[in-house]
Amino acid sequence: MDKVFSKPIKKQFEFDESVATVFDDMLKRSIPFYKEVIALVCDLVELHCKSDAKIVDLGCSTANTLLHLYKKSHQYNLIGIDNSEAMLENAGKKITAYGANIELINGDITKEDLSGSDVIIANYMLQFIRPLVRDKFVKKIYDSLEIDGVFIFSEKIIFEDKVLNKEMIDMYYEFKKKQGYSEFEIAQKREALENVLVPYTEEENKNMILNAGFKSVESLFKYGNFITFVAKK
Repeated sequence: MDKVFSKPIKKQFEFDESVATVFDDMLKRSIPFYKEVIALVCDLVELHCKSDAKIVDLGCSTANTLLHLYKKSHQYNLIGIDNSEAMLENAGKKITAYGANIELINGDITKEDLSGSDVIIANYMLQFIRPLVRDKFVKKIYDSLEIDGVFIFSEKIIFEDKVLNKEMIDMYYEFKKKQGYSEFEIAQKREALENVLVPYTEEENKNMILNAGFKSVESLFKYGNFITFVAKK
C-alpha cells in the first residue's frame, strides 16, 4: 500500500524504488478512472492496429498497459521504455508471471529510437518532460510514427479559468481523501511534485500536437483535470 508520503519528504519526487514498489496502488488511488482509461486506450489500439503492429509505451512503469495489450493479442510487437530501473524490475516480474513477450528498455525516452512505430502511448508522462524540450520531443514522436500512425496520451491538465482550476484541484484532493490519503500525504506529494510535474491546458496540449505535424487530435476521455487524447498522423 502506498505510504510514500506519510513521512516528511527530503527530496523532489522521483520514480525510485520506494515509489516503484507501491506504484500500482498509487496509480489506482491517485488517478480517477485509471483502469477504465487503460482499457479505453487498449481498445482504441486494437481498432487501429494490424496484428503485428509495433506499439511503444513511453514511461511504461510497471507495464500495466503493455500487459493489457498482450492479453488482446500475442502478436503485437510490444516495447516499453522507462528510465527507472526499479520500475522495470517490477514490470519484468509481472511480464514473467504472465509469460508475456514484451521488450523492456531502460533508457531516456527522449533519446531512444522510436522509428517504425504504429502506435506510441504515453500515459501521464509528457507532463514530466521539461517544457523547454516537450515540443521537440512530440515532434520526434510524430516523425517516428508510420503513416496513419497513432499517438495516444493521457495528461493531468490545468484550466485557464482560475476559479474553475481551483475547484478542480479541490475536487481532486477530495477524491484522494476518499482513497485513504491523509491531508498530510496529499500536501507532501504536492510539494514533492512542484516543478517536476508541469501540466498544460487542454488547448496547449492540442496546439503542441498540431504544431508537431499531426493531422488531428481529439480528447477521448476527461474527468476533472485528467484527460486522454488521440492524435493521428
